[in-house]
Amino acid sequence: MKYKDLFIDFDDTLYDTHGNAVIALQEVFEAFELGRYFDDPQQFYDSYWQTNIELWSQYAKGEIDRDYLIVERFRRPLSVGQGLDVTVDMCLRISDLFLDFCSTKPGVVDGAHELMSYLKEKGYRMHMTSNGFHEVQYKKLTASGMKDYFTTVILSEDAGANKPSPQFFDYAFRISGANPATTLMIGDNFDTDIMGAKQAGLDVLYFNRFPAYPAPQPVNYEVSSLRDIIKLL
Repeated sequence: MKYKDLFIDFDDTLYDTHGNAVIALQEVFEAFELGRYFDDPQQFYDSYWQTNIELWSQYAKGEIDRDYLIVERFRRPLSVGQGLDVTVDMCLRISDLFLDFCSTKPGVVDGAHELMSYLKEKGYRMHMTSNGFHEVQYKKLTASGMKDYFTTVILSEDAGANKPSPQFFDYAFRISGANPATTLMIGDNFDTDIMGAKQAGLDVLYFNRFPAYPAPQPVNYEVSSLRDIIKLL
């Protein structure tokens, strides 16, 4: 076996973060009766997703902190509404409920359980590597039934740095005991998962969920389905 350890991203690689968040966002919109301020709910949803993508990219680069992300990702879309007094307190209350809704959703990416069961039976040591928030990620692991697959859970808040930082991967090696020469990184985010791992000296498997846009740089493996990984490992 070429690889002994697998560093595996969680959000949108195994856990259907986007799909679960779509449902949670609708639940939050209804719970706070935001329809009173938006002629079309899609205005709120579109603004949220655009803002969320921008902020998580900044967060991964260390340009903003967690507290700013939590407030700002709701402040901007709420500000699109009419007649709504957007306060920090409101953003925090909406964020808390949103994260509660998200973290209890069981949805996973197609083929995730099949892949993880296969990899565990093959004897790989699997380590979850994530920039997600500590308390939320453990709830997601439980809700999705994926906790027992992992030997180690490696989170950026514990590492003191986000992927793709070298500090994150140094921490991951130290905590997992993995050897870079026999470790493979599996992830869906090219900038944080793939480039970060390549810079740390790892082989990489890019889970490209949008195959119309191939990897911008050479990778060891590229798949568009989790089941394709079974054929490789």
